[in-house]
Amino acid sequence: MSEAPANHSLPYNGVRVVEMSHMVMGPTCGMVLADLGAEVIKIEPIAGDSTRSLCGSGAGFFGTFNRNKKSIAVDVKDPRGIEVVYKLLAGADIFSENFKSGSMDKLGLGYGALSKINPRLVYVSHKGFLPGPYDHRTALDEVAQMMGGLAYMTGPEGRPLRAGTSVNDIMGGMFGAIGAMAALAQRERTGKGQEVQSALFENNVFLVAQHMMQFAVTGKAAAPMPSRISAWAVYDVFSVTNGEQIFLAVVSDTQWATFCEAFGLSELKADERVATNNRRVQARDWLLPRLRKHMEAFTAAEISAIFERCGLPYAPVTRPQDLFDDPHLLATGGLADVTLPSDASGAGQPVSTRTALLPLMLGGARLQLREAPPSLGQDTRALLMQLGYTLEDLRQLTDAGIVKCRDRQPGDAASPSANELASA
Repeated sequence: MSEAPANHSLPYNGVRVVEMSHMVMGPTCGMVLADLGAEVIKIEPIAGDSTRSLCGSGAGFFGTFNRNKKSIAVDVKDPRGIEVVYKLLAGADIFSENFKSGSMDKLGLGYGALSKINPRLVYVSHKGFLPGPYDHRTALDEVAQMMGGLAYMTGPEGRPLRAGTSVNDIMGGMFGAIGAMAALAQRERTGKGQEVQSALFENNVFLVAQHMMQFAVTGKAAAPMPSRISAWAVYDVFSVTNGEQIFLAVVSDTQWATFCEAFGLSELKADERVATNNRRVQARDWLLPRLRKHMEAFTAAEISAIFERCGLPYAPVTRPQDLFDDPHLLATGGLADVTLPSDASGAGQPVSTRTALLPLMLGGARLQLREAPPSLGQDTRALLMQLGYTLEDLRQLTDAGIVKCRDRQPGDAASPSANELASA
């Protein structure tokens, strides 16, 4: 791999993004742009983004989706706080939000108002639904999965099941970022910004579009994944020695011959009833039980070694926590060391760990983590000083609870102190 590009050489270096978002969808959009070099300023309430302290399945939200960002804590319900936001947006390229429809308009931060302050602004809204009959509804990833067909396709018959991660939130944020990039490119020609909208429900529909097209082409409804008729006979999870599990795939007639030779199944290789893939699919009722019984004699490691040597597709059944030590990710730089500050870990103390980088390379290099997720308000002071506020202004705003500043603490990213700024 090539050496990671310096920040000044990243594609969106010099682009300023102001983000008012929480949970996953909006923060994902900002993270993508930040990883690509944009300066992303996260506006948080005085109490902080609520995801900073989530537990359970939300405990990883803030630490995952807020790297490479700055944090400014502002009370946007106060006119003095809104003035701070307006000043930030006057020089911004992108504004990104993911609050319920109408929320930004009530604060004076809707597209109509902000486009008058900054006609070049690209305004990205992440919602549950694009404008239409559903747009008044409150949506979550799971809501979109249920009503968009994904939960039906994931679970067994009669038992809809959400996917095991925030697929719509993450992809919805990615599409928001793609839309922002397209709007910036168009701005180069027109000189004007525009509103970009991304939504959970429509994202989910895009995810299941292949199943919609399958029905249109075949006239037969797609069956949920656990009960689908696979296109290949051997394409399943096998339980082997010591209760281990491994996914095995044999998807061509050439691979079938190789598989039979490697595992001593000469009789099956010569059996005309399973000579072709389609015949093997039709024979799954008796073929798979026989294969499962045969494979029980091997360990997952033995099977992996044989499949690897023969070039056959396979995969261990891996838990998310196992990926921290995945040799491929470690060797290719797919994980970056990070220390989450105490107020961004949900643990009440700094947490040193690794985080997954964007799954792409530019010029042969991965996009790096430059800054850990920010501590609440760690950049408030520096940003206000950039906007022309004096130290006395800052003191008054802080005393009035309009903004919140936080000096650097163990585990926090660097932020200049008042003394440092005063002497600069």
